[in-house]
Amino acid sequence: MLTGKQKRFLRAEAHSLQPIFQVGKGGVNEAMLVQIKQALEVRELLKVRILDNCEEDKYDVAEQLASGTNAELVQLIGLTVVLYKQASKREHRKIELPKAK
Repeated sequence: MLTGKQKRFLRAEAHSLQPIFQVGKGGVNEAMLVQIKQALEVRELLKVRILDNCEEDKYDVAEQLASGTNAELVQLIGLTVVLYKQASKREHRKIELPKAK
């Protein structure tokens, strides 16, 4: 579980990122979750864009993405979801979170 300070840090880090996945009319599916898991292992922090034609509620989509990838939901702003998951391999870890008090 991320603290407020850690979420603020991650939001600032994600500000300059471009979304690399899109959730469209078909919603969240297993193949998409596998690809997002792989990208999170390498990048740790990424954005996912929910397209206007997505029939599901944006809050449900964000929750499905977070739970399906075992990632932390950092932010849902507009139709953009920011996800964070610490890389399991030390050599892939790029983000050093502020320490929780």
